[in-house]
Parts: sequence; structure tokens; C-alpha cells
Amino acid sequence: MQARGTGANVRAVTYSTSPLLASKTPPWRSKFLVAVVGLSFCGLLGRALYVQVIGTEFFQRQGEIRYARTLELPASRGRILDRNGLILASSVPAASLWAIPKDLDADPAQRKQLARLLGMTSKELADKLDDNQNFVWLRRQADDQVAKDVLALGLKGVHQVREYKRKYPEGEAATHVVGFTNVEDHGQEGIELAHEKDLLGRAGTRRVIKDRLGRVVEDIGDSVVPVDGRDIDLSIDSKVQFFAYQRIRDAVAENKAKAGSVVVLDARSGEVLALANFPSYTPGDRRNLTGAQLRNRALTDTFEPGSTVKPFIAAWALETNRVKPETLIHTAPGRVAMGGFVISDSHPHGDLTVSQVIQKSSNIGSMRMGLMFQPREMWELYTQVGFGQKPQLGFPGAVTGRLRAYKTWRPVEQATMSYGYGLSASLFQIAHAYTVFAHDGEMIPVTLTKSTAVGEDARVSGLRVISPHTAKTVREMLALVTLPGGTAPKAQTIGYSVGGKSGTAYKQEGKGYAVKKYRSWFVGLAPISNPRIIVAVMVDEPSNGKWYGGDVAAPVFSDLVQQTLRTLNVQPDLDVKTQIIAKDVPAEEESF
Repeated sequence: MQARGTGANVRAVTYSTSPLLASKTPPWRSKFLVAVVGLSFCGLLGRALYVQVIGTEFFQRQGEIRYARTLELPASRGRILDRNGLILASSVPAASLWAIPKDLDADPAQRKQLARLLGMTSKELADKLDDNQNFVWLRRQADDQVAKDVLALGLKGVHQVREYKRKYPEGEAATHVVGFTNVEDHGQEGIELAHEKDLLGRAGTRRVIKDRLGRVVEDIGDSVVPVDGRDIDLSIDSKVQFFAYQRIRDAVAENKAKAGSVVVLDARSGEVLALANFPSYTPGDRRNLTGAQLRNRALTDTFEPGSTVKPFIAAWALETNRVKPETLIHTAPGRVAMGGFVISDSHPHGDLTVSQVIQKSSNIGSMRMGLMFQPREMWELYTQVGFGQKPQLGFPGAVTGRLRAYKTWRPVEQATMSYGYGLSASLFQIAHAYTVFAHDGEMIPVTLTKSTAVGEDARVSGLRVISPHTAKTVREMLALVTLPGGTAPKAQTIGYSVGGKSGTAYKQEGKGYAVKKYRSWFVGLAPISNPRIIVAVMVDEPSNGKWYGGDVAAPVFSDLVQQTLRTLNVQPDLDVKTQIIAKDVPAEEESF
């Protein structure tokens, strides 16, 4: 057969006679193909069923991960305020800079400039960028100007986010009370740590869709509004706190001392008006912070309280009618051997009345009164005034001190404990114990948060230790300490009557005592007739030729009393014109 086309001849093909087409197809092959197609269809149907019905939540979640983001809306941390509403700590917005290293497009000159703005070397920046290709922090809570300068470089891959930065207006003066937070805004010390739950608040959330460049396209779902932290009103008076810090700082420098601490308590309410230590630190700049600066010595450092416990021994002897203020106690010849030890006074006094034992700080006089008690009696007395007990202040770091069980005491140990050796306490514990004399015989609770009561309603009740009459009698003895013939005339204050007890003790080193290392302190009340404040001062290792508490700590007490009572608008109880100031009168040499 011949076909006509475009002029070309095409050979005819007989398809019916083709050997390939003429061969018979096996029946199983067509069935196999149909089965494969059917199974594939079933597989696709099953997969669709799994994706659309069974695993829908998983696939929706995976899809959202690629375009939806949950942004955290940070809550503002609560403020810390003093008793008058002045800010001690607050949070302010701050820029934090971050980068995606794999997206960073910068030449060597730009990298060098970026490192300079961030306060890094080029190597430090390179190491940081090599740490993680997807995300690195460049600078948390940077200064506003630094953030502006970095963003002005216009570098791709460098971003900014707004966070909160903590500010402390009172700086190093109040840092041992307020404490500080870390870069994540969590409390690390002081009130910041003690009230973390109240201050922290609760962060909010916002669901958004972002494009591939990380830009927010739209909001999805409902946002959760952040709840800011609660403000904390402290009992601290920032004026008193600042003056206390300045005065103890100056005393440490003047006496070439190692450190110092001050505690000021409201004698009516138990509120802490000031708690200062030196050395201190700036809470916003802790790059070179040392343990010596960080330590809240008034609460963490314990020492043998020495002569400051003598008024408690006299008070209990009076309370139990073993003595009267005018009872004579034999202290000659100024030295007593007991249990292989020698207990001595600074110099022989002869016979002293109970009042004079306190005024002249006689170890032997206090020892003779102390040995009138059963060991359990003295132990219970010390326990009631807080020795060996952790202060219930709700403040981190407050220590217990040491007061051994009375059953283990030897007679000589009871004797030394009667004038303050063989037990230990912090300066805060000693100040707290003196509320017994200031509050008519009651040991009142103390607090670092502001009381809502005012006036006479602010007066709190406490544990009765001695009678009001005994407390008043001991206050009169404490007043003698600051008069001529006492160990601390330098504690006198113009316009206000004062009373207190000086203390000086050798510092413990190992199992013994350092020969020329002392702690000097003074704790007292003012005005003495109706106490409003208790002030305790401690100077550690004075080395400028003076070491007695009446010479080193008492002048600090005097200045603090005058400043604090004026700040609290307490009327003077002495006629300034007729008041004789005995600060230039030589102090009685103290026994320690």
C-alpha cells in the first residue's frame, strides 16, 4: 500500500502483524498495576485522613511555629520606697541589643566600630558572634545613647528589644537594705530578694504573625495584659539612712578601721529606721564587687557582745530582788582567779554600787551579780532578749549567733558570760535586745516594712522580760554611763538626754584572741526618760590610737541621735542653755 504525503514515501506498517503487539499480555500484570494504583490511592487517602483529622493539632502547631510567635510583655517590677514615699529602687525602660550572627552584614571597619560602642575588643565581639549563629545578646540593658549609636550603624542582623533596668537613687548608702537584681530582673540580695514574689509581678503575652524578616504582620488571638509588681513600703527613713552611712563611713576613715555598722530602731514601733554598713558598693555597678563590700555586717557578723550585756545582768538581779541600785558590790583588788583564768577590771575600783558597776563597766561587779543566778536563769534571760535566736526580720542573711545550752556551762564560763564573753551576737541582735529597756521591759518585734499605725497607736506590744520599774531603773544607770565618771561622756547629745552602754572586746582569731585587734561599739537610747530611738554603732579594728567604745563609737551615736530625733520632730527634753556637755571630760577606762 502506498500513501501520498508531501512528496515523501512512507513504508506501510501492518500493526496487526507486529510480534510485540501480537503477543498476549499476562493477566497478573494488569491486576498488579490496578493493585498498585489502588494501594497508592488508599495510602494517600490514609495520609490525608491523618493530616486532616487525627494529627491536625500537631500539623497546625508546626505550621504556626513557622509564622506565629508568642511575644512576652514584661511586667514592671514593683518599686521599693522609704517610709516617706521616696524611691529607693525602681525599674525604668532600657534597650537591650541582640544579633543574628549569620545575618550580620558588616565589614571589618564596621565590626570594629560596633565593638567600640559595646565596650568590647574586636576579639571579644568575634568570640560572642561565633558562639551561636542564630542568636546572641550584644548588650543587655544598655544606655540609651549606646543603643542609638549602635542602631545608627544600620547593620543588618542587629536588633533591639525593650526591657527594664533597675535604678537605685540612694546608691551605696542604702544598698545593704535594698539589695539588687540580676540582668533578668530577679532579686539577688536584700529586700529585692526577700520580697521577690511581691515585686516581680506577672508577665503578659501577645500572639502575632511575623514575616520571614521577623516583622510583625498582625495580632492573633487574645493578649494577656502584664500585671506590674507591688510596691514595698519600707520602715527606712532615707534621710536617717544616708546620714548613718555617711557618719559610719567617716568614723571608719577617722579611726583607720576595717569596717563599721549602724542600726537605728524606732523604740515604740520596732521599725528599722536605718541599717548601714561600710564598706559598701554601688548596686548599679557591681563589676569589681568583693565579699567585704557585699556583706551586710550588721546582720551577718557576730561577735562577743562584751559589756553591752552587763545591764541585762543588773536588770535581772534587780528584778529578782537580789540587789538594789545602791547595793555595794566588792570588786577589789580588781582581779579574781577562777577556774584557771583571771577575771580583771581595767583598774581597781574597790566597792561599787550596782549603778556604778554599770557606769564604770566593772567586769568583776557584773560577774558577782551573774553568779547569783542559776545557769538556767541566765540562759533564759539571754534567750528572752534574742541571743542565740535568729531575728524574725524576714531578711536574707540574718544570723543566729551562739548561746550554748546552760547544762554545758562551767562556773568560769557563767562568770565570763555575765560580762559578755562566751556567747556571740550580731549588732542588730544587740540593738533589738535593748528594746527591753526602751519599751518598759518588753522585747518587741522588729520590722523592715512600714507600720500603718501612727502616733501612740504605733506603739506595739512584746514579750514581757522585766517590769517597767526595773526598766526605768536600768535606764537611769545607762544615763550615768554618758556622764562624767562613766565610760562614754562623748555619747552626750545637745538638747536630748541619752543613755547607753559602751563595749570593747578583743577580736577572736582561731581559738584565742588577737592582742591588738578590737571591736568597739556603743548601744543606747534617747531621750532617756521616754525613749523614741535605739542606736547601735560598731567599729571593727580601729587602729588610730583609740579603741574603747566610748571614744570610737560613742561620738557616732551622739551625732546620729541628734540628727534622727530632729528628723522625727522629737522635741528636745533638755535645756540647751543649761546643759553641760561632757564630751571633753576624760572617759572612765573600760574593762574588757
